Amino acid sequence: MAAYSYPELIPVAEEENAASAEQLSADATAFALSHQADAVGIAAMDPLYVFEGYTVDEPWVIVLGLAHNYERLKEVPSDETNGVGVVDIGDQYAKGTRSSYALANWIRSQGYTANPYPGPSASALVLIPPAIAAGLGELGKHGSLISPKFGSGVRLAGVTTNMPLVATGPSRFGADDFCSTCQVCTRACPPGAISKEKQMVRGVERWYVDFDKCIPYFAETASCGICIAECPWTRPDVRPKLLATMARRMADKADSSHVPTSEASTRKAYQ
Repeated sequence: MAAYSYPELIPVAEEENAASAEQLSADATAFALSHQADAVGIAAMDPLYVFEGYTVDEPWVIVLGLAHNYERLKEVPSDETNGVGVVDIGDQYAKGTRSSYALANWIRSQGYTANPYPGPSASALVLIPPAIAAGLGELGKHGSLISPKFGSGVRLAGVTTNMPLVATGPSRFGADDFCSTCQVCTRACPPGAISKEKQMVRGVERWYVDFDKCIPYFAETASCGICIAECPWTRPDVRPKLLATMARRMADKADSSHVPTSEASTRKAYQ
């Protein structure tokens, strides 16, 4: 219920804060982090972030990450005797509502338009693509964001605005490569909705979830989240090791790509 209890948006102030885009970005980020957001990223608006039939006029989107409590999250799905996991999911969506509306109102107080888009139903705005563009994580095999800070245990909210900002940029830390060989979420998904390999989706090869299988199961059990709870990246004791391992692999791959072709071929022959 708290996730759908929206506060009022204040009128946009008549006078604009004339600070630089860099300063406004820093101030907006600091405000969000002090108002329940656990991670903040900024991306330029792309029409592909907006559902068909909707219009978003603001040129920037600020994406907020709300971290799950892993010990509670891993209790999903819930049933008549266990509501811990689904309560934590609701808690993060409620935090996203409070945080995005607080940030939108702060931006409005600075003289710029701002509109919040909290989950679980973010209206016009698709949240995962701008979150990836803003550097909050990579797309996982389970169709959700994998964050380097929180693994798959993160929910999203967004704020669109015309305040001058500076994009934070995407970040690659190896989650996509790791997913190509990991089958944990694929095996853990009760309705078998998670593909083992990437699929062509609207002309793009990416991880794909069959929501015609996922959503009915979600509805029957009144929640789910098994895939994000079981994801190795979500485990606090495992994530640092994965980050270190994937960083080494990415560094090795980068080194190999800078070796002259003949030398690279020689190396490969002896590996």
